[in-house]
Formats: sequence, C-alpha cells, structure tokens
Amino acid sequence: MRKTTSRWLASGAVAAAAALALTACGSGFSGGSSDGDTGKLTSSDKALTVMIGSSGDAETNAVKSAVADWSKSSGTKASVVAATDLNQQLSQGFAAKKPADVFYLSTDALAGFASNGSLLAYGDKLSNKSDFYPSLVKSFTYDGQFYCAPKDFSTLQLIINTDMWKAAGLTDSDIPKTWDQLEAVSKKLTTGGHVGLGIGGEYARVGSFMVQAGGNLMNEDSTKATANSDANVQALDFVKKMLNGGELKYAKDLGAGWGGEAFGKGLAAMTIEGNWITGGLKSDFPNVKYKVAELPAGPAGQGTLQFTNCWGIAADSPNQAAALKLVEQLTSKDSQLAFSKAFGPMPSIKSAADEWKSANPDLVPFLSAADYAKGVPTAKGAADVVTDFNSKLETLKTGDPKAILDATQKNLEALLK
Repeated sequence: MRKTTSRWLASGAVAAAAALALTACGSGFSGGSSDGDTGKLTSSDKALTVMIGSSGDAETNAVKSAVADWSKSSGTKASVVAATDLNQQLSQGFAAKKPADVFYLSTDALAGFASNGSLLAYGDKLSNKSDFYPSLVKSFTYDGQFYCAPKDFSTLQLIINTDMWKAAGLTDSDIPKTWDQLEAVSKKLTTGGHVGLGIGGEYARVGSFMVQAGGNLMNEDSTKATANSDANVQALDFVKKMLNGGELKYAKDLGAGWGGEAFGKGLAAMTIEGNWITGGLKSDFPNVKYKVAELPAGPAGQGTLQFTNCWGIAADSPNQAAALKLVEQLTSKDSQLAFSKAFGPMPSIKSAADEWKSANPDLVPFLSAADYAKGVPTAKGAADVVTDFNSKLETLKTGDPKAILDATQKNLEALLK
C-alpha cells in the first residue's frame, strides 16, 4: 500500500507515463469555452461523469455512495468511473473534447492540464473556499488562479514500534524533538535484527528533512527553484551522516518496497510515513503495535511534506454549474468525515478538524502538521525532475549532497525558462 503513488510521486515509470499523457493532450489545445474560468458556468440537463483514481473498493464505494446521495437530492444524474490509468484517461477525454466532468487531479498534473486549457478555474467560486487549509489552496493555485477544491490530504510523521521502543529502554520522554535526538534514539534502537530508522530513499520522504532545515526544492508557488540552498545541503548532509552511521537505512536496502513494509516486517523500529500507513498496517501487519509522533524539528523548526489531490472540473463540461455543486457537497464536512472513516484520508477543511481528531486520537500528529506542512513542487515537468532527483538520492550514502542538489537545481531552472 504505497500510497504516494496516488498522492504525488511514484516510480519513474508512472511519472513518465503521466508526462506522456500530458504531452499527448497537446500544448496548443484550446480547452473549449473559456468563459467558464471567469464568467458564467455552463449548465445543461446532461448527466455528470466523475472519474477517480481509487486505492481500492472502500474508496470507490464511498465515492459512489456520496455521488449517488447528491444525485438523488439534486435531481442531476451522475455516475462514478474508477480509472485504471487516471492521467492517461483524462488526457484522452480532454483531447476528444469529451472529458469526465469531475475528476481527481494531482498536484503534479495541475500545471500541464491548466496550461493547455483543459481545466475550469473554479476555486474562487466555491462557497466553502475560506474553509480549506491555506497550504492546500496554494498547491492548487496555478498562474495566480485557484483552480480546484482540495479533496483531502496527508502528511508525513514519525511512526514508532512501541515494543522495540520499550525494549531499548526508551520512554515517551525520549520521543525525539530535535535532529540530534532523532540520531541518538535511532542508534539506541538499532540492533542486529533491525535498524533504528528505515525510510523510502526518495524526495517524498527525505524531503521532510529539507523542510525542517528551512528549504524545499522550489518556493511555495513553484515559481523559483531553490534545490541547492544551504538549508537543503544541511538536510542531505544530516541524512548522509545517519546513513553512514548505520542507524538509518533505505527501505530497499532492508529488502522492503517502502517504509511501511520495512516497519511492518520488523526490519525498522521507526519509519517516516503518511497517515495511509495505518491502513497498510491494519491489513498486512495487524499485530504490530505503534505510536505516531510529530517529526523532530530541524534547524528551522518543525517541518514536513504534505500530499493532496483536488476535484478537477473540465473546461469542456456542459454542466459546470452542477459539477461545482457536486464538488461543494463532496468537500463538505459530513462527506469528508465519511470518506475519512471509509478509507483514511484527512479532511481538507478546517471545520472538520475537531471531529476528525476526536475520532482519530492516535493520529492527531498527522493533522497537527496542517499548520506547518509544505507542498511538493507543482511546476509543469517537476515530477520528472524529482524522479531524477530520487535516483540520485539512492547514492546519497557515498555521494556529494551539494552536487546532487546542484544538478536538480539546474533541471528545475530549465522548467521555468
């Protein structure tokens, strides 16, 4: 259950496929009626099609139920399609001018589809616009326009195996609050049978240290490359130090596909993962006892990465007005809390926070990060650059952090020319 595949980054193959899908759409595509961006929404009696990229039956059934309820109350027919390759199927629909009306849209796909006119920029029309977390709004703002309603989000935090923690003689007072403390407890937790900290060797995990140092690959609106900043060098230097110390290992070097698997199999006493890990552990490793803690602060304070999708609306939809009403219902407090209960995501709206925390007391650190989490780059083509960055991070243990970041800086700057 490597949930980042639907949240943002994935393997190089998936990222490449997404890039090809965007290219197939054609940068010259006009995207249909442009008055949907700033003027009157299209309206008709045509049924709506909702296309999702689902993590499984629980998610598909929850969305189908919510859409069916809205359809019954509104009188507008609507159906849900679970895509097998979301970006490709969206691209094909846009190119044929017969797109799904409403659909999941990832941060890395936003710029490509927005720049070729495929999307309706409807964010400012949302009646619940002010309820979304500001950082999520930034993730779906392109060229100064708020395009789409964030449907939910996830953050990274520290997952601790409580049995291994206790066996090492550690208590709650030892939960790390600084990098030095993280290094120290990771050493104490490392034995012949498991490493103290096991994580995915990719930006979508290592990047949390970059944010804690005060950096990230790009600025908040993805208009400037900041990959080779002193803060990012400091972060990679620290990760490299822990890799060479032996208290940190990448999941693949532990024989696992991702941090959650390494943690579940007892190969790592701690990992850095998102709230999706709870479902994976419940399903595959139900006997593992664990605790979620906020990641330790770095030189710049608390920091982590967030991952999110939004509800896109097609510029060519003949029924944008109904699509907007549907999205408002799908992002309402009741709907988002129901989705959370069904398949685990955190609500994207502030008004649902208290109820979500009450229902998920052990997972509160994930939602607490909403105040300081940073988004991933959204510039067109950034996902491909990060795929290359990931390949370089695999050699961080013996590599030069500054050289790795300089190469990534050059690649990101090329996107902005």
